[in-house]
Amino acid sequence: MIETLTGPEVGGVVDLTAGGLLALARERKAAEERAAADLLEVAARWADLHPPESIHHAASFTVPGCEHEEPIAGEGTPLVAEFCVAELGGVLGISTTSAKRLIGHALELRHRLPRLWAQVHAGRVPAWRARAVAEVTIHAAPSLSIEAAAFVDAQVAAVAGRIGPAQLDRLVAETIKRFDLAVPDRSADPEDGYLDVDPRHATLHDQHVHFAGTMRFEAELDLADALDLDRALAHGAATLAALGSPEPLDARRAAALGDLARTQTALDLHHQGTRTTTATRTDDGLPVAREVVLHAHLDATICDTTVFGPTGRLEEGQRLVLLDQVKDWCADSRTKVTIRPVIDLNAHLTAPGYAIPDRIREQVVLRDRTCVFPWCTRPARGCDIDHVTEFDHDAAADGRPQPGPTATQNLAALCRSHHRLKTHTAWRYATVGPGAFEWTSPHGHRYRRDPTGTTRIDEAETAAPPGIPHPRRP
Repeated sequence: MIETLTGPEVGGVVDLTAGGLLALARERKAAEERAAADLLEVAARWADLHPPESIHHAASFTVPGCEHEEPIAGEGTPLVAEFCVAELGGVLGISTTSAKRLIGHALELRHRLPRLWAQVHAGRVPAWRARAVAEVTIHAAPSLSIEAAAFVDAQVAAVAGRIGPAQLDRLVAETIKRFDLAVPDRSADPEDGYLDVDPRHATLHDQHVHFAGTMRFEAELDLADALDLDRALAHGAATLAALGSPEPLDARRAAALGDLARTQTALDLHHQGTRTTTATRTDDGLPVAREVVLHAHLDATICDTTVFGPTGRLEEGQRLVLLDQVKDWCADSRTKVTIRPVIDLNAHLTAPGYAIPDRIREQVVLRDRTCVFPWCTRPARGCDIDHVTEFDHDAAADGRPQPGPTATQNLAALCRSHHRLKTHTAWRYATVGPGAFEWTSPHGHRYRRDPTGTTRIDEAETAAPPGIPHPRRP
């Protein structure tokens, strides 16, 4: 029997035979790629409408652990007003950072990788593949000049974008050498041959926490340091195995790397029955090398239990953490455990002045968990605490009631960029419940942000979007 699928979205009636399904899948994939190409064009045109203004500084990327900011696109691309990015991210349902990356990729492709840009809109290269190339050329170290980017563009376009990450890295390295971008540091000894670019780094990806309670740590080391570290990890893993650790090799190497960050703890395997913790000294007289600060978030009526056992919420990374994991972290003899007082998130705390006391700040941080701007995921502990309704510093002197009190219900966590957005633009928000806020964008789009995430409340009244003509393959 042949089943049929009807509806305007599939252009009539489609037989659900094997051939029909394959044809439908191919058509849907082509439509998806056309839509992704159109979205890049929309992002580029949105940037054209929003050049930097007096208060709208040019948008850029903050680099964790660095003292500089990176542009959203390379040399030769137009600058974009910082505060326009959030509006586009809101309607797309993505974070401001993701919207900034989308605009940067669009500008990089249109202005510095025009051959690849044309292939995307001709349907020969998927948008995602072109964006991967743009990401590399934008953030190459050292920065690629316009001529260097054009060289990469010609090489990638020649193979219709079919290039893998490793090949792309080699191509960029060749480009840097060909165009003499990594020139010797003139202030250094010429015999040393030091370059003005130093690729070494050690980066903790703390926004991506695995459900098993792990984080990714990435590093680029000096050759000698890398070889020494590899030998140290091999020795540490072998020591742990000799002392009775049942963990696999990769896990022991990871544990050995952790041991390098503090006083060696492998010998704790000899004293599993006598693990005790003191505030500042251990049994062997050495100072503690690890401090564990636990934020236990418990519901008064519910005890979370999964198939893995009792769980809680790990504030860092917003992930579940198993009770057994916490016990393991605190088990070695050089861990300092700090227990903080319980804070009732349902209590309404107030303060008489503008300054926010620590107890109220902590309550807001634990309640909001992240910045409360739509789709933002910045941890609340690193955010500003904002008065939702502005505090009136002259109200008391004028004998008027305070419209924006320093109270739990009038405070929210906002990361610095979204705090500035709220202060200097037409974005507005209001508290509609404990930890719940409704935002209105300058173009009238409305969003609700609460502990469950972000939802669109309604859509602004706008005209139907015009078509964006592009050259297509027949």
